[in-house]
Amino acid sequence: MRQQQHFFDFAAQAGITKHLGGLKATDKLIELCKIQKTSNILDVGCGVGQTPCYIARKIGAKVTGIDINSKMIQRSKERANREGIKDRTDFMVMDAQNLIFPDNTFDAVITESITAFPSDKQKAAQEYARVTKQGGYVGLNESTWLKNPQPLEIIEWVSQEVGAQVKPQTKEEWIFLLENAGLELQKIEIRKIQIQDEAKGIIRRYGYLGMVMSLFRALKMYIINPDYRQFVKKVQDRGITPANLEEYFGYGLYIAKKNIVKDL
Repeated sequence: MRQQQHFFDFAAQAGITKHLGGLKATDKLIELCKIQKTSNILDVGCGVGQTPCYIARKIGAKVTGIDINSKMIQRSKERANREGIKDRTDFMVMDAQNLIFPDNTFDAVITESITAFPSDKQKAAQEYARVTKQGGYVGLNESTWLKNPQPLEIIEWVSQEVGAQVKPQTKEEWIFLLENAGLELQKIEIRKIQIQDEAKGIIRRYGYLGMVMSLFRALKMYIINPDYRQFVKKVQDRGITPANLEEYFGYGLYIAKKNIVKDL
């Protein structure tokens, strides 16, 4: 657990988080969840606030971002203030498995590489469904096993790259979680991971200036923080990306709808 906490603490300090598929996947979630200017959106596991700020800036929607890591929320608020969209965003520390919002609050709930982390994924999915308005959407962009069983080197690579506590699901398992939460599947898109595309996606997501600022923070952290130096060494010791990674590991966009319940 310590490794996972350090991973996200370091990411928060550097001011950068990532998810599979990058900005293209975010744009697809916006499209498929029918997010528009009048929408009220919840982004679960918002990280440093890039997606909530992007949606608020691009679409004009009201976006609430939550994250279990307080440092991430601090960065998110800083970003919203810097981008002049504080009036359209809200950020708070919260666990995906225990949302404090009333039933039927949001037009859409989205997650990006987050629901693979909670110990009780079904509870998280049920919470997403509960706080979504009738007729609204739950859109997940989540790491997905493309093939079973996975070789040990693939499992170890994913654990190191995505997070020590991550537990990707198969397409069928993600579908079961959403349907068991009372949601109706609308669209599924499964995609293989491409390492070069993922790297380009991070640059597109944050821009060159944002990347330079993050690299500067990371360098400063490397100089003054021995824990971070140890973390970097572990990453370097991991070795090259498995040649057959894309055969086993990818991500999926899972779009589900909360049906309207008619009064009897």
